[in-house]
Amino acid sequence: MTGQEFNQFCGALPGTSHIVQWGGSDVWKVGGKVFAIGSLSKANKPGFTFKTSRQNFNFLEIKPGYRPAPYLASRGFKWIQQYDAPVSEDDELQYYLKESYRIVSLGLSKKKQKELGLNQNSQP
Repeated sequence: MTGQEFNQFCGALPGTSHIVQWGGSDVWKVGGKVFAIGSLSKANKPGFTFKTSRQNFNFLEIKPGYRPAPYLASRGFKWIQQYDAPVSEDDELQYYLKESYRIVSLGLSKKKQKELGLNQNSQP
């Protein structure tokens, strides 16, 4: 996935906002909370950072092309960075980005979720 494809994908999720910060990283938020970060490595390769469940973190931290996210994981947060994965894993990356978005959005207040039209139960 390219940086442009990453931005298009994250921007298509409801209620998201984008800011460039932390040395030129593309930071994506839902309800003001970060769910994904895209940046370039020193080798000019894209790296995509996202929040995960504990189970996915344990799986991904040992998978080639993925690592615990620098800074975030060292502070105990369950964030992973995909830094060297083949294009054939783009669908997998999209799954993890959606999961990060879902996890972060569920942490928002019910009022904020309703305001953004997120996680609304369709039952009466």
